[in-house]
Amino acid sequence: MTTKEFFGKIFSRYLLLHFLAMAVFMVLVGLGIKFGLEYYTHHGEGIEVPLVKGQTYNKARQTLEELGLAIVVNDSGYNKEFPADYILAQSPNQGMKVKRGHVIYVTVNSPSSPTFVIPDIVDNSSIREAEAKLMAIGFRLLPAQQVHGEKDWVYGIMCRGRRVSNGERIPIEYPLTLLVGSGTVGESEEFEYVDATSSNTGVVDEEIDEFEEVKEPPVGEENAR
Repeated sequence: MTTKEFFGKIFSRYLLLHFLAMAVFMVLVGLGIKFGLEYYTHHGEGIEVPLVKGQTYNKARQTLEELGLAIVVNDSGYNKEFPADYILAQSPNQGMKVKRGHVIYVTVNSPSSPTFVIPDIVDNSSIREAEAKLMAIGFRLLPAQQVHGEKDWVYGIMCRGRRVSNGERIPIEYPLTLLVGSGTVGESEEFEYVDATSSNTGVVDEEIDEFEEVKEPPVGEENAR
């Protein structure tokens, strides 16, 4: 085969048409992928997030669904000044651009104050340890009240005028007062001790004087009887 015949077969019209068809096919596939992804991801589309904070959950859901957005509750809080299902926070915030179908996460107001368990601190920790544990949970502490006992040792907890114990569930909004030892011991009680051997009491002597000495009768008199 001559060189002319070899290159003639390589650059034949039939082979060139195949190469051209493959090139056109690759271009069409690339364009299809590009426009398909843009359509699927809503490229260039942006919906401004409305302000739903301060609305009730039902109203916020209606507002977002009308814009093609979704809503999901991812947290709850408690504020007694607002009704239940009140939107306390939202993410993303108002004004941000998002795509259709994007989820807006909200925090809603609970109908009642959440309760937390009092940790094991009564008669088991110092005031510094107790304050750290309670504040880490979120409790608000009033000034500690001193009682007789070891200094800075926690002997009890007061909540709204009553004493609470370890393991009891208390609403987080209720303030707590720690009962802490002042470092002084209460006045000891005075006891009167009685010396049973002392004649000053007169108790032992009087009891002895009540008995009369008994003498045994003579043998003859006992037989006569």
